[in-house]
Amino acid sequence: MHEHLHRRPAPRGRLTRNGFTLIEVMIVVAIVGILAAIALPSYAYYVQRAKIIEATTSLSDVRQRTEQLFLDTRTYLGNCTAAKNAVQPSIQTFTLSCSNEAASTYTITATGVPAKGMSASFVYTIDQAGNKTSAGPTGWAGNATCWATRKDGSCN
Repeated sequence: MHEHLHRRPAPRGRLTRNGFTLIEVMIVVAIVGILAAIALPSYAYYVQRAKIIEATTSLSDVRQRTEQLFLDTRTYLGNCTAAKNAVQPSIQTFTLSCSNEAASTYTITATGVPAKGMSASFVYTIDQAGNKTSAGPTGWAGNATCWATRKDGSCN
């Protein structure tokens, strides 16, 4: 007979085990689920706050450019729109707009773009006097005196 066709039995008392038991896999899945439930909301909040900082930085940039143009022309009329058009290409999650644009006044507004992950309820403004306001969606407190960057309405 051929020697290689016969197998030797495993020594007694020794179990060979390959793989994982179902209970071990279920425990790992449960742990991963708990970690995901904690981490994902925190990460989403962190991303939203970063997008808000992008908006407030852009508003400051437009205001600074508008004021520089005012020094050259002695009017705000048309300057806010020109400054906004220069900054808008660098910001994607908010739409900038100018309103109340006259010789001595302007208001710059940043409104969230829903298609980019920011609710249209996120609205930040600044005017020629430097007055800042902010509003947010349900669950976010706005602030009538500053740019709120946190859910509780607190500002930097």
